[in-house]
Amino acid sequence: MDKLNVAVIGVGAMGKSHIRNYSNLNNVNLVAICDVDKEKAKSIAEEHNTNYYTDCNQMLKKEKIDAVSVCVSTKYHKETAMEIIRNKINVLVEKPIAVTIEEAKEIIDEADKNNIKLMVGHIERFNPVVIELKKRIARNELGKIYKVNCTRLSPFPQRVVDVGVIVDLAVHEIDILRYIINSKITRVYAETAQRIHSSHEDLLIGTLRFENNILGIINTNWLTPKKVREITITGEKGMFAANYLTQELYFYENEFAAKNFDYGKGYMGVTEGKMEEIKIEKEEPLKIELNAFINCIKNNKEPLVTGNDGMEALGIAEKFKQSSKKNKVIIL
Repeated sequence: MDKLNVAVIGVGAMGKSHIRNYSNLNNVNLVAICDVDKEKAKSIAEEHNTNYYTDCNQMLKKEKIDAVSVCVSTKYHKETAMEIIRNKINVLVEKPIAVTIEEAKEIIDEADKNNIKLMVGHIERFNPVVIELKKRIARNELGKIYKVNCTRLSPFPQRVVDVGVIVDLAVHEIDILRYIINSKITRVYAETAQRIHSSHEDLLIGTLRFENNILGIINTNWLTPKKVREITITGEKGMFAANYLTQELYFYENEFAAKNFDYGKGYMGVTEGKMEEIKIEKEEPLKIELNAFINCIKNNKEPLVTGNDGMEALGIAEKFKQSSKKNKVIIL
């Protein structure tokens, strides 16, 4: 299989990024884009020397397409993805996979039935700093992990009206926690608030406990006039601190563990040790993600982020909403 023919549906902020990256990849041809806004679609198509449509059904019938990125509003994910899948075309659905678990299940079942690749756009899995962090956790560089703290703060996005901050932002951290910790989430608790959003929560403080007893904290909102994307992982041997935006990773050593800890005696202390900056080869996560999507099609491999991964993250997000509404811990 040589170059794949790809298309993008939805030319908002994320759709434009997909279009830009596809245009610069040497293993695909960007054959078409689609958006209900004709003037916007036409303008972007001319910029990238491709065809444009305002009706995705028409595009799917007229063009020879191997893969499509779905970048429309979340409430349209299901109907758009289902149409693509029924045309037996591989699909990448931007996160979250759908509005509800029921819709996510329908998309997954349809993809299985038609034997096509379904990938969910949880972009942070492809962030070089997360890739490095996961490698180091897998090598047991922290020893026993105690806690993971995730912070994802943003100004209010005018584009998001169909879901709240849990499904739009916290779902990133839910997926990353599941990916890095690699243990079942056993219970969650959420405190939320609705300060300026017209119909959904725009602030979340969420806690999770994993089956291996690690604690997770997610702090996210749409109320901060500066983007913050950070994760810290604390364990026996120290702490990793990563910045998703700058792709910087630091290790803060627990000097006591490095010099004195004797597992046989079972005594542990914590003292401040050296700080090490870990060099990361920086690259745009979306470029890595789209390459991974194309390569899984070409090589007939399972996507790194499957439909089930997307559904699991959405399921935990729904449990957070349930916890907030009922004001209680939700046992999974």
